[in-house]
Amino acid sequence: MSAAATRGGRWPVYFYLLVFFLYLFGPLVIMAITAFNSASFPRVSPWECFTTEWFVKLAEDQRLMEGLSHSLVIGLGVVALAVPLGLAGALVLTQAKQRVRSILYTVLISPVLMPGVVIGISTLLFWDRLGMMMNAGVNTVFYDSTALTIIGQASFISAYSMLVFLARLQRFDSAQEEAALDLGATHWQTFRRILLPFLAPAIGSAAVLAFLASFENYNTTVFTILADSTLTTVLAGKVRLGIDPSISALAVIIVAVTLVGAVLHEIWTRRQAAKARARALEGITMTRAERAARAANPMVIMGVMIAIATVATISLAASFDTDACKVQVEEEKRLRLESILPTSPAPASPQTTPAPGATPTPTSPGSAPFGNVFNPGNLGPQGATPAPVAPQPTSPGSAPFGNVFNPGNLGPQGATPAPVAPQPTSPGSAPFGNVFNPGNLGPQGSGQ
Repeated sequence: MSAAATRGGRWPVYFYLLVFFLYLFGPLVIMAITAFNSASFPRVSPWECFTTEWFVKLAEDQRLMEGLSHSLVIGLGVVALAVPLGLAGALVLTQAKQRVRSILYTVLISPVLMPGVVIGISTLLFWDRLGMMMNAGVNTVFYDSTALTIIGQASFISAYSMLVFLARLQRFDSAQEEAALDLGATHWQTFRRILLPFLAPAIGSAAVLAFLASFENYNTTVFTILADSTLTTVLAGKVRLGIDPSISALAVIIVAVTLVGAVLHEIWTRRQAAKARARALEGITMTRAERAARAANPMVIMGVMIAIATVATISLAASFDTDACKVQVEEEKRLRLESILPTSPAPASPQTTPAPGATPTPTSPGSAPFGNVFNPGNLGPQGATPAPVAPQPTSPGSAPFGNVFNPGNLGPQGATPAPVAPQPTSPGSAPFGNVFNPGNLGPQGSGQ
């Protein structure tokens, strides 16, 4: 295969990777940009002014800070409870017989498959009934929101930790434990000196996974937290009422802390691996290619980029005049509205109150707004009763709708109209061929 064909086959792969990373990190980038826009609603366009005021507003939000502190406390409690439970479950599964192992695995993994709403409600009801049976007070652990949330979350997060430990234990050689026991070590010494150091990376991974799963949990927490709140419940309430860019500022802080932690952990891991290789290859000089590969570490590059972005943001925030920019933006909005809306009429001269008994100035029809229909002069002199006007005879058809609504058609009020004898009509002279003429029925009472 030629080099051109090889390069041509790589372009689809590069395009796919580009689309994948844009899909993965694009929303995070847009959210980070909205945290520095002075607009009152999180948006990227139209851009108004660069500002860091939303981070200050985030720090001043007492309810959000209280929820964040509760989430941190609950997360640490879940780590302290879920990691030992997961380790115990993993050790039991590795020591159990093959027949029992599948049944036990199904039982231990079932909380992961259960909806969080069910776990939250069942935790609340179980500890409430248990507290009633023991006649416990409201201030006891049975009704403590923090304790109930830790217990409810740990009931299924421990299964995640167990899976992490199982993956690590599959590479453990049990012959090491047997050799230690043969040499006279106790089971506790074997666990502490051999198994626990081997599980140290899995313990760290399970702790991080448990903390993050607890930090972002909502379905279980919303039932077990009772009257208190966590970060997720506070954010859910803010979304219902409307959010501002302070939420984006919080997300930027969380993402930044996560990236920094991941970069530091990766750098520390690679440094430990490099030290191990250096001890193994002691006395061997590192080549230029190896030094270049070490300098091109992706984690190092990412760390440098994060540091540059942090310094640039701080320097820009210190040198940028946000208040002057806001004034300019408001002026541009006002000019834009004036160009869109119609020109308002010139203000009328102040009108003086007419003297009592003065005759109002007549106005021509249409000279006032809406055709002068709201002119008080149309009502006549105030307090005067208009003289009755005799109805004028009108010719048929001169009024609207053929004069059918003329009150004069009804005759003098109170007078009974004289009976009018039916006039004979020729067939066809009435509407519809005179078929509705009562005279067609003949004398009333006579049989036909």
